[in-house]
Amino acid sequence: MNADGAEQVFFEIGVVVPKRNHEHENEIYDCVEVLVDEFMKMGLKVERVQGLTEEFIKLGAPVEVLGRAAANLQMVKPTSIGMDLQFEWENVDAFLRQPDGSLFSWCERFQCYHHLIYGTINRSKSDINLTFDGKEIQWEAGESLLHKLESEGIVKQVFPLHDEKKRKNLLRSWALRLKDCSNQPIDDIYSYFGVKIAVYFTFLGMYTRWITFPAAFGLIVQWVNFGSLQLLVLPIFFVSIVLWAVMFFQFWKRKNAALLARLQINSSVSTSQESRVLGMEWSALHSSIGLTKNLGTDKAKLKEAFQRYEWFGYLMRFRNDAIVILSIICLQLPFELCYAHLYSVIKSHIVRFGLTAIYISLIQYFTKIGGKISVRLIKYEISESQEYRADSLVYKVFGLYFMQTYIGVFYHALLHRDFLTLRLLLIQRMIISQVFENLVENSLPFLKYSYKKFKAVRNEELCGKGGSTGKVKFSSRVEKEYLKSTYSASICKELEDGLFDDFLELALQFGMIMMFACAFPSAFVFSAMGNLVEMRTDALKLLVMYKRPVPRAATTIGAWLNIFQFLIVMSICTNSALLIWLYDQEGKWKIEPGLAAILIMEHVLLLIKFGFSRLVPEEPAWVRANRMKNVTQAQYMCSRQLFRSISGGEKAFAECNAERSLHESKKTD
Repeated sequence: MNADGAEQVFFEIGVVVPKRNHEHENEIYDCVEVLVDEFMKMGLKVERVQGLTEEFIKLGAPVEVLGRAAANLQMVKPTSIGMDLQFEWENVDAFLRQPDGSLFSWCERFQCYHHLIYGTINRSKSDINLTFDGKEIQWEAGESLLHKLESEGIVKQVFPLHDEKKRKNLLRSWALRLKDCSNQPIDDIYSYFGVKIAVYFTFLGMYTRWITFPAAFGLIVQWVNFGSLQLLVLPIFFVSIVLWAVMFFQFWKRKNAALLARLQINSSVSTSQESRVLGMEWSALHSSIGLTKNLGTDKAKLKEAFQRYEWFGYLMRFRNDAIVILSIICLQLPFELCYAHLYSVIKSHIVRFGLTAIYISLIQYFTKIGGKISVRLIKYEISESQEYRADSLVYKVFGLYFMQTYIGVFYHALLHRDFLTLRLLLIQRMIISQVFENLVENSLPFLKYSYKKFKAVRNEELCGKGGSTGKVKFSSRVEKEYLKSTYSASICKELEDGLFDDFLELALQFGMIMMFACAFPSAFVFSAMGNLVEMRTDALKLLVMYKRPVPRAATTIGAWLNIFQFLIVMSICTNSALLIWLYDQEGKWKIEPGLAAILIMEHVLLLIKFGFSRLVPEEPAWVRANRMKNVTQAQYMCSRQLFRSISGGEKAFAECNAERSLHESKKTD
């Protein structure tokens, strides 16, 4: 903001178009010139930059232009009285500001930009003929110019731009900060990247702090010799980590609720606004409207049609899930068992390590194929919303990764009962997976960027445009950002962003350390160290390696919470089995006191897992009190307005009756 309190205008959106030939630059009705004129008519601040291979149009918007767009979008924002009301520019002072002092969050600004730049509509009643490098383009009446140019391949990309000042501040205070690694500027992350990324780093920071307890306990259990009490220490460790996991996720729900309350975010409003603005309307809603139109007002037929439509959707989802499960059993399971068998047969540790590295590399391609199949299956599902489709994709893809990650470990744990081999396998998996994931996450984007940069410079040098020195350099920051990779998911870019892979990595790591905790208690130490590195590498890749991500309005970790809860239940079962095999080494399976105690402990832990959520509320008391205060205040304001309108109406009605009686008395006289 300026010294006088007004918000500065920054360039936040980039539009990429090809460089034109000089003889066509001044053509009448040139489509790029028309597009720039349309942007300026809307009040956007425009700057054009000539790059080596492309032309870049940088866009910024004054707060008033964004406010008018927010009003047109019927955007809902929190007010000072605690109510979420539809935004009106004329009453802008009634709406709360963001933590950084701005009127709109980054997600809201992006929605407004999206509405403005794709709102360049041909409002005339006839088509307009445009040109580009001698090519004629017909801009039809009522058509969006930006959509038209994207379909013609003239507009190559529309992407958010980094704010260099804020980016450098985050680098200093977050990504490059070595002291107190678990402390993160969540408000600044929210202001710059949006709520979804802020929630992810809040979860990662809390998870890293909480995991110090099982890491310290695991080191003690692993390296301290308790002698004859070892079989008693492992059950205590097992019970402790299960209680730790249950408490962590229950307190995470409280942390998430407190974060949203502090940032003044209404989760339902934010998600619905993003779906409406970005064209992600509910498919089920459209189908429901179609059913209503076709069947009219016949309630019996309408009810029957809705029930048939609902159950058809359930059957489609069941069919897709069955296809994924059968594919895992028939195609992936033999491959996994073959690897597990080879690992148990080979005696050389070096060869085993190499086999694991090759296996992890190859399995990525199998999983990507399964992910693409899952994406195609989801397109045929009747989904209530885009968020529901994304959750469905998460469940299906995690099923594939669950099989390829744990089947070899289950093979050694269930069939061979070889704890030494199982422990060695866990160490190799965790080390190789951690190194492999970090290499892929951090090196591939940099290599792609370097190759694109080298290719662009090489082409310009071959064309003889290097000047007197013959060297070509990038002079614009926007072109460098354009060459960077997009922060998107490896499976389905339309439904998920790059956080899909980050959460998947966390979930697989959590499952590995929890389900086999009794076999390798020190695994929590590897996880804690990996999370500390992950926080900084994830921050660096967002600020340096990738374009600025498109903000998403997801306010929770979504389907991943259910996956983590599922892994806790699985860990209770697997660790109970591991303890039974440690106790029953002869394999007699007799119900003796020790074995019976383990089975009882398993059932008690399952009961605690599902009952603990009832004891600890998901919202802190101050969040509930604040919400009740806002509701009471809103009801009070609404009741006052209602009474005022009622009393005003009664007064007007009385005056009307008085005038009417007076007029009738004059007529009788």
